[in-house]
Amino acid sequence: MSASPGEPRAFHRIVAELDYPMIIATTADGTERAGCLIGFSTQCSIKPPRYAVLISTKNRTAEVAVRAEIIVVHILRPGDKPLARVFGEETGDDVPKFDQCSWKPGPGGVPVIDDCDWFAGRIMRRVDVGDHVLHALDVIDEGDATRAERGQLGFQAVRDLHAGHMP
Repeated sequence: MSASPGEPRAFHRIVAELDYPMIIATTADGTERAGCLIGFSTQCSIKPPRYAVLISTKNRTAEVAVRAEIIVVHILRPGDKPLARVFGEETGDDVPKFDQCSWKPGPGGVPVIDDCDWFAGRIMRRVDVGDHVLHALDVIDEGDATRAERGQLGFQAVRDLHAGHMP
């Protein structure tokens, strides 16, 4: 991404080379489920355990997340690019993403994608930060970390994907 006139050029050059961990965030509001590929997320507290997930306002998942109570965070590993493609290049407005993967209902009925490490969090706060909404999660004691030693799928590995919703 190149900077437009008046935008911080150094910032854009630096962040274009960072290798953010890629996750899939899933959520449900009781009637609808949604999920998307996320590049902006981070642990934001150790004790109590808290995690921040930022969802693009152009994404269908953002519409469901504002009505939801829980988000499940799926950690992607190097072999998960096909899954990243489904949740990153397809839009829930047009494609039933969960028909393209194996999953089961998790906490609060939120989809948990099979064969992914995951944890869940109760949404404690939402903050509009521009073209994304930050969802601060209070991590709950459920999840799976059986693939934790396999590394992570980073942003540089999925740069070639074309977003289902353009920024």
